[in-house]
Amino acid sequence: MVQINKNAAQIKATLVSNKRVGQYYQLIINIGNIANLCKPGNFVAISVGGEASPMVLRRAFAISRVSVSTAFGGTMELIVAPYGQGSMWLCAQAEGATLDVVVPLGTAFGIPTEPVQVLLVGGGYGSAPLFGLAETLNARGCRVDMLLGASTAGKIYAPMEGKRAVNSLRIYTEDGSMGQMGWVTDPIASLIADLNIAVIYSCGPMAMLSAINAITSGRDVVHQCAVEESMACGIGICMTCVLPVADETGAVSMLRSCIDGPVMDGAFVQWDKVGQAL
Repeated sequence: MVQINKNAAQIKATLVSNKRVGQYYQLIINIGNIANLCKPGNFVAISVGGEASPMVLRRAFAISRVSVSTAFGGTMELIVAPYGQGSMWLCAQAEGATLDVVVPLGTAFGIPTEPVQVLLVGGGYGSAPLFGLAETLNARGCRVDMLLGASTAGKIYAPMEGKRAVNSLRIYTEDGSMGQMGWVTDPIASLIADLNIAVIYSCGPMAMLSAINAITSGRDVVHQCAVEESMACGIGICMTCVLPVADETGAVSMLRSCIDGPVMDGAFVQWDKVGQAL
């Protein structure tokens, strides 16, 4: 493992709980003492399909939160949408199944050293890692406000849990089936001014992250985003998850989301060049 993944380990982990939550699945996986090394923003790479499967590449999943209990020891929670072949296989696994995982991987969200006003913005099930992040920020004394958005009500993950975790929660759906009709990015500019937001943390579709960056550009607000790029290996070897990112001098290079991310400073990602060859 490279330096960013110095704490990562490949282990056999037990699936202790598998529950359907709306359109998603909540998986609780026992990872023992490694739970103490996981931070908000980290992800896990899981071998899917079984030994005879043609799916040779691992699948990357964002860690929603970790916890330690007397019943299960150290566990991590994943929120998985059963859309692809690999995620469908994972969601079909029975409680007690053994999974081959590599964890923790990737960069984590930066936590303010002093209490500040923060805004969490999540799109669909991409919002799941923000709940564990909210707990960490609350412990630091930050005021935490949250925006959740999706195309329709069924794609909003755990709105009641969101209400319990933050000072205020607003929900936006494109069809108006839950909360207010519109885009989750609609109120951000006014909230920055009204609440004196210092940091925005975001997880969700790349178009949403790009829109947030356009709003924060030129403002005295830090935008930390967890980018959504497909990761084939998760450990920086295959180069399939590269993004154009500038450094402090303005020089642009292709960085790997799995090693230099998934959490990145949105101000440096070249959103207009994403998907283009440099």
